[in-house]
Amino acid sequence: MLIEMFNFLVAVFGVLMSLGHFPQARRIIKNKSAKDVSLTTYAIFATGSYVWLGYGLLINQFPIILSFVIGVAGSNLVLFLKVYYDKKKP
Repeated sequence: MLIEMFNFLVAVFGVLMSLGHFPQARRIIKNKSAKDVSLTTYAIFATGSYVWLGYGLLINQFPIILSFVIGVAGSNLVLFLKVYYDKKKP
């Protein structure tokens, strides 16, 4: 029972934490600028998300997989937008 409860909490809070990348992406798109976004920070987030996703796949744990699929998508989106808008600088 305790393990099932923690699996549920991990899935819920993991998804919520991973969704945290999307407001940053929205802000970048809205402002058409990523000058205040740290490339290093998001590279660390993306790397960590990939490692956790791999771990979740390795141990076949759906809560971890779900959380970090979203984390990988969000952190990669911000990285892409950072590079894209930094290249568009006049």
